[in-house]
Amino acid sequence: MAHSSLSTVLLLCLAMAASAQLSPTFYQTSCPNALSTIKAAVTAAVNKENRMGASLLRLHFHDCFVQGCDASVLLSGMEQNAFPNVMSLRGFEVIDSIKAKLETMCKQTVSCADILTVAARDSVVALGGPSWTVPLGRRDSTNANEAAANSDLPPPFFDLVNLTQSFGDKGFTVTDMVALSGAHTIGQAQCQNFRDRLYNETNINSGFATSLKANCPQPTGSGDRNLANLDVSTPYSFDNAYYSNLKSQKGLLHSDQVLFTGTGGGTDNTVNNFASNPAAFSSAFTSAMVKMGNLSPLTGSQGQVRLSCSKVN
Repeated sequence: MAHSSLSTVLLLCLAMAASAQLSPTFYQTSCPNALSTIKAAVTAAVNKENRMGASLLRLHFHDCFVQGCDASVLLSGMEQNAFPNVMSLRGFEVIDSIKAKLETMCKQTVSCADILTVAARDSVVALGGPSWTVPLGRRDSTNANEAAANSDLPPPFFDLVNLTQSFGDKGFTVTDMVALSGAHTIGQAQCQNFRDRLYNETNINSGFATSLKANCPQPTGSGDRNLANLDVSTPYSFDNAYYSNLKSQKGLLHSDQVLFTGTGGGTDNTVNNFASNPAAFSSAFTSAMVKMGNLSPLTGSQGQVRLSCSKVN
């Protein structure tokens, strides 16, 4: 336990030192139209397919949770082959298209890591959610870590203790964790990730479970990749409905519903607060997303600015 605490403190110190080198005005002179270019492309992509907003947000999360926000998840193979990512991560073509546009404007200037971080923010905004200022200046890694992706990304079957530990190891508070889980107010999950909840858990609304069973049969292998909305009420709006769903036992994933027991569990008060106070959720979410973007970024002369996000230079 002492070793784990020391590691967390060390990680936080390194992250703070690196994030201190980030600045919202990093591209103001070198590529002044970078942010508007990213925003326009993300808005167009989300307007074309509203699910894309959730996909780009998830890409950012799955990048930062594995060796920091360094665009390692965008490198072909490796982390993309990890169990939490394989055949489920998407949105790479949107990032590649943005990168290609920026390369014609400002050669080898804007990193893939920064594109991904800004695109996550712009995706939330495009779906009606809050905005926040993104510090910039990240550089791209020259390697990726499939083993770390398998070990560091919290799976959908985690309980509250495991979730708290997983997020805590990255420097997040319990409130941060509950707020970031609110990203599940958009997006979809595969049947294989919620089948056990439908058929074997009791803290689930019976009508909600019944409505999902036809598209997610009980036998393993039957419709494993069939999709269901994470937020049954407003699946394409970034709002606080996710928390009201939890209070009605309509959390799709086990790791969603464990955030609310209704019996005074560890995070019940936070869920109640976010469910009744949209401003409180928005404030906590944006604060946690800034913290997310500051996870161990490469800065200065570290790493590189990739010419193509899918491969090293």
